[in-house]
Amino acid sequence: MTQTQPKVTFTKNYGFRKELNKRVDAYFQSQNISTRDNAAMYMKTTVILSWVIATWTFTLFGPPEIWLKIIGCIALGFGIAGIGFSVGHDANHGGYSRHKIVNNIFGYTFDIIGLSSFLWKFRHNFLHHKYTNILGHDVEIHGDGLVRMTPYMEHQWYHTFQHLFIWFIYPIIPLYWSFADVYLVMFKRKYHTYDIPTLKPLDLFVFFSGKLIWLGLFLGIPIAVGYSPIQAVVGFVITYMTYGLMICVIFMLAHVLEAAEFIEPNSDLQQINDEWAIFQIKTTVDFAPKNQFLNWYLGGLNYQVVHHLFPNICHVHYPQIAKILADVCEDFDVKYNVCETFTEALASNYRWLKLMGSTPKPQ
Repeated sequence: MTQTQPKVTFTKNYGFRKELNKRVDAYFQSQNISTRDNAAMYMKTTVILSWVIATWTFTLFGPPEIWLKIIGCIALGFGIAGIGFSVGHDANHGGYSRHKIVNNIFGYTFDIIGLSSFLWKFRHNFLHHKYTNILGHDVEIHGDGLVRMTPYMEHQWYHTFQHLFIWFIYPIIPLYWSFADVYLVMFKRKYHTYDIPTLKPLDLFVFFSGKLIWLGLFLGIPIAVGYSPIQAVVGFVITYMTYGLMICVIFMLAHVLEAAEFIEPNSDLQQINDEWAIFQIKTTVDFAPKNQFLNWYLGGLNYQVVHHLFPNICHVHYPQIAKILADVCEDFDVKYNVCETFTEALASNYRWLKLMGSTPKPQ
């Protein structure tokens, strides 16, 4: 992997991460449970994949009423989002299983729903997780310049309205990602100044076959069984707009809130004067920890702070780890940011986007 800009380093070590890891390890040992390969995760995967297969089948072959088809497409979109939240996400972090082949198999679900698992691992696991909320490094808070999430991004006139038009952008993001993947692999080969690692023959096979399977499932088969191209495209768009709205809102609620910090490294030395683990806590927010449905459906992404510190542990353990994290934060006098409800987090995100749209200069 080649990178053409200086590496950001973290200069402090307060012992926070060491103590946190020690207590989390002690928890798993005392409970005699595994961090991965958990029955609850395999059961959840079965439910979500069954959900997607059932709604896809119902929409294609069920009753002919249009309103039922629309409901089917929306339900399918929620199911696809569930794959992204709970199945592919853990697998592509290596948090699903101790066995690489199992992680790879479930990680390929990203490719089948249109998103390259290879590119995602680089963009998300490396750039986002290591350099969270740092402009120019964390691609996921750049928004291709259309949305101003950080006060360090140059302000454009249209950012004034971003808290309003963002709701029309969210639904089309997965379609944009899916086709942008091809451009990135074949032509651009960069995320900003970071070179994308070279894809090996197997990676290329998975990449292009994934795109073909994706288009075949959601456009090719519907047309083959008798739907017109227009009907197939409309159903495809409804499904993926539903998925896009869900996936983008949840990401925003983890890092683009009033409580989350946007920290820039020293411009000369590219250093951040903090411990990496504490930096992660400052730039990330948990939300709705007591909402049992979201805890299940979001794959632990509402425990985003825990996830950033332990991406290789299956998310079914995050609620318990959060309690340990809260204790360690109290001991080290580190603020652990939590929005107690989903609506509280959504309102905070709205206010932050509005502020970033109306504030031209860094705070």
